[in-house]
Amino acid sequence: MFRRSGSPAPRFLVERVLEELFLCLNGYNSVSESQTTCPSLRLLQITDNQLQDWAEVRKFGLLYPSLSTLVLANNSVDSVGDTKETLEHLFPNLRSINLNNSGLSKWIDIERLNFFPKLVEVKAKGIPLLQSYSTEERRSLLLAQLPSVMVLNGGAVSNGEREDAERFFIRYYQDCPEQERPERYRILVSKYGHLAPLAEVDLRPSLTMVVVRWGDRVETVSLRLEQTVGDLKKHLKGLLQLPNGMRLFYIDREMCSMFGPEELKCGTRALHSYGIRDGDEILVVPRDKSRCSSSGL
Repeated sequence: MFRRSGSPAPRFLVERVLEELFLCLNGYNSVSESQTTCPSLRLLQITDNQLQDWAEVRKFGLLYPSLSTLVLANNSVDSVGDTKETLEHLFPNLRSINLNNSGLSKWIDIERLNFFPKLVEVKAKGIPLLQSYSTEERRSLLLAQLPSVMVLNGGAVSNGEREDAERFFIRYYQDCPEQERPERYRILVSKYGHLAPLAEVDLRPSLTMVVVRWGDRVETVSLRLEQTVGDLKKHLKGLLQLPNGMRLFYIDREMCSMFGPEELKCGTRALHSYGIRDGDEILVVPRDKSRCSSSGL
């Protein structure tokens, strides 16, 4: 039934009640024709062989008409080369297909997976087609092309994820020339309309500019307010070459006449909790000083 490279096809009897068949690591590169079918078989796992031509894979549909799970991982299958009518006829019950580490390199082959009428699970990791895409792009573009798939690469697909993927798909292709847009693009635009580009959001930590005073020295320093008081002391010590044993006081430039300076005592407290804003002051005082002053007071 199956043939290894350079050897005659071995023939063996498949019991009619057999539901699962595992044929891994056998070096098979072809499938022999047979007049005998096995309508009871539900799962065929034929990983780590040498199948490449879809014409060999399609024979499984003739041999196993009730097949619901087909595991082709780690073969070199390079296409899904049948029409919609043929795939519907050959694989009427297929619900899951594993094409991990296959040779698929064209989007048309992903689109043809939709021709399997009952397909709800697809695995397609490690295929040449997706190598140039980011992780986010791979999943979103695959999912948008497979509207009936409920499990993709082992992960369940929620309604929200599907909508996000389909919107991503529109934005991904909307600036491409018309002739480069897949058919799925037109279908999704009819569903969601043309979408505005997403606004770019800068997620880098924002910086706050404060004035640091130490004796006669005055320096403008940028702070990240998610830092702690302890982080600030280390930062100022290295930046301004300050001595050990310093005390820091925060001066709110708008409220200093009412409240005066506030000592930054707790080393683990975040700076943002003090309400520090651009233009405020940090006063550095040696620890042996009992009083603090500022030219701004």
